[in-house]
Amino acid sequence: MDAFYASVEQRDAPRLRGLPVIVGGHPQRGVVLAASYEVRPFGVRSAIPMARALKLAPHAVVVPPRFAAYVEASEAVFRIFERYTPLIEPLSLDEAFLDVTASVGLFGPPATIARRIREEVRREVELPASAGLAEVKFVAKIASDFAKPDGQHEVPSGQARTFLAPLPISRLWGVGPKTEAQLERLGLRTIGDVAQKTLPWLSEHLGNAAQHFWELARGIDPREVVPDRAAKSVGARDTFEEDLLGEAALRPHLHSQALRVGRRLRKARVKGRCVQLTVKYDDFTQLTRQLTLEAPTDDGQLLYRCALELLEKVDLRRRVRLTGVAASELGDEAGQLREAPPQKQAQLNRALDAIASKFGAKAIVTADLRGQDPDEARDGFYSEDKRTTAKQAEAARTSSGPRLERD
Repeated sequence: MDAFYASVEQRDAPRLRGLPVIVGGHPQRGVVLAASYEVRPFGVRSAIPMARALKLAPHAVVVPPRFAAYVEASEAVFRIFERYTPLIEPLSLDEAFLDVTASVGLFGPPATIARRIREEVRREVELPASAGLAEVKFVAKIASDFAKPDGQHEVPSGQARTFLAPLPISRLWGVGPKTEAQLERLGLRTIGDVAQKTLPWLSEHLGNAAQHFWELARGIDPREVVPDRAAKSVGARDTFEEDLLGEAALRPHLHSQALRVGRRLRKARVKGRCVQLTVKYDDFTQLTRQLTLEAPTDDGQLLYRCALELLEKVDLRRRVRLTGVAASELGDEAGQLREAPPQKQAQLNRALDAIASKFGAKAIVTADLRGQDPDEARDGFYSEDKRTTAKQAEAARTSSGPRLERD
């Protein structure tokens, strides 16, 4: 999808169409979640600090995120994907790999399938989408970048290496700033430069990473499209508008996060055995603490008690910018019936879930959270491997999507 969050905002608010739109949080502490194509010429991109974005484009229109709207749009897009193939591997709410090898007999060549999907997304969901077509995942992903916005680009069979050759080495998966500098010191500035080297030469200079880069540079990517990859964790995390100091200030936030995680686990019908606490200090130093339960759980109150236990292992003399609670080592309910929570607690959780589903997350809260905004839209999922989407999360699948912080 093209500038997905921003495109949804422009779709739902016609006054924003054609304007430079930034979807983001707090102007000083937040990050850009999405930037419309109208604001990108000014240097605004997703993931940069909001403060920097507003300096680059002070005239931009800033709108807060509405994750519930993005989840709804994502689910509609994925339903269109499913008309053409069951082999769908989501990367996030707005991106996926599709294997259409077995679909060409019904729907025509891959380019035709991609065009039909994009047309149906445009007509039914009213959003633009781009597509990259290639024999392997890595090349298809880069081809989709070439197609943006609102286009498609096909790399013909056998042409992957030629297509990749002139591109900068930063396009190789796994090449960050440090690796890029290392490769450039070796005289390798394009993907074609890497492809021309022998594997022994690369191994001598790059060690274990040599095989990975050598194969990608030659368009070799044997990974299949794998649907239904299980999420590694379900979590909730918040960046605070002001740094907090001390346990008393942090407890309500941990409680809210733990309850949200419990609700998400129950919605996905999974339980977690490992509980993790994340703390980020005001100097951006981040640490994690975790513990393993005797039995898996989907109970937010138990997750909260575990988070408090883990909080005792953290230095609370420093100001805290962010906290997060997550559950990992997930398994479905079917194999865990003997390890279910006490009957009364399970009944209470079901009742709370039913109330929240019918009347919203604000309808009933614990006393320490009274007056806080539980932000129903945050009931999406993030996965530690960044592959979970809301669609898959309901079945404990992969996601998204990218990790989202409330700023």
